[in-house]
Amino acid sequence: MSELIVFLLMPGFSLLDFAAIAEPLRSANRLGGELYRWKVLSADGHPVSASNGMSMAVDGPLATLEAASILYVVAAYDPLARVDRTLKHWLKRQANAGITLGGVDTGAFVLAEAGLLQGFRVTVHWETIAAFIERYPALRISHEIFEIDGRRITSAGGTASMDLMLELIARRHGRDLAIRVAEQFVLGQIRPQKNLQRSPLGERYGVNNTKLLSAIAQMEQHIETPLAIDPLAANVGITRRQLERLFRTGMGESPAGFYLNLRLERGRQLLQQTDLSVMEVSLACGFESSSYFARCYKNRFQRPPRQDRRATAGALGEGS
Repeated sequence: MSELIVFLLMPGFSLLDFAAIAEPLRSANRLGGELYRWKVLSADGHPVSASNGMSMAVDGPLATLEAASILYVVAAYDPLARVDRTLKHWLKRQANAGITLGGVDTGAFVLAEAGLLQGFRVTVHWETIAAFIERYPALRISHEIFEIDGRRITSAGGTASMDLMLELIARRHGRDLAIRVAEQFVLGQIRPQKNLQRSPLGERYGVNNTKLLSAIAQMEQHIETPLAIDPLAANVGITRRQLERLFRTGMGESPAGFYLNLRLERGRQLLQQTDLSVMEVSLACGFESSSYFARCYKNRFQRPPRQDRRATAGALGEGS
């Protein structure tokens, strides 16, 4: 009998996320027989608007769920905006019934809000990892493209969801079928779970000096408790003057200026993706003074942090 896969679409979901996780099932059926069935749900049974404004018709509301093998929560922007007590209780019932729960892109936020990820290793889109850690500090988060941990499955979204599905197809129906499905989508290789979500630092910043890359890596790892420039230079085995020369040549700015912008970018992510106060965000980004954070933020983004907070108020919801 074919395996039933259910998709719960949250408002603002990504069409790419949905296609990347659903289309491999169709292709597997075409190449291997009737292996999978699927059903698409929304909380109320009404069509759901994707992040690009397009509307997706669904098969029904939550109450129409059958005995599924896997239930994927597909989300992207504002994942908790429509999470209420009814949805959380419904998800808990599915978990108690033994259904494997999956989170696509920011779908893990929804599962975490329902208290269903304790003890499991999970991943989310790299841009929201900091927000996830701040909201759920006790959960185990990874930077890998997907995670399969018992009855919990999570994907970073985008093309990572296709890699996830190809891995699941391989486990259930053999590597050969997974490779044939990948070839249908012109994929030269199936990325393993251990792949990291973001490009290597050298590709991301267009530099190849190992000392410079080591310094940037340490900066990224020390956002909340920033390193002073002298100890940072010592950590990579060069003098402060040499470090400043490397940054001026490779990045076009001083180490201090680059580090400050890195922390401000993190601050903007947290303001837009969490309900942390401006004070809490400033502390999470290594600023002892929220007023100094606000001045630096306005200089960087031409708007005060509270304006970004108002623009995205409730983005992650308050929960119920």
